[in-house]
Amino acid sequence: MAKIKKGDLVQVISGAKPERGGDRGKQGKVLEVLTEQNRVIVEGVNYVTKHNRVGQSQRGTKTGGIETFEAPIHISNVAIVDPSTKKPTRVGRRVEEQVKDGVKRTVRVRFAKKSGKDL
Repeated sequence: MAKIKKGDLVQVISGAKPERGGDRGKQGKVLEVLTEQNRVIVEGVNYVTKHNRVGQSQRGTKTGGIETFEAPIHISNVAIVDPSTKKPTRVGRRVEEQVKDGVKRTVRVRFAKKSGKDL
């Protein structure tokens, strides 16, 4: 079960430093989680360029050129950001009782563990 979900704020914790053209330390929102490959796509991180061959559509418009987009990163290379300290942290789960419309339910809730040093 993946601890990172779509919409989470994460920080890249491995790779090259920004001075060397890398993305370590950058924060962004998770756009997509690829569970089969254990990878995530993070907004504004790991940009790659793709060269598409120039072609023509049915209407005669030109297609192709150079496009840039975010490539997937392995899930072990990112950590969830603690909302209070804005530092990377680990995630835990706890069972809480929730009352909704007079009915008690037990639900599992994610919470950010105490973030000490930078991970």
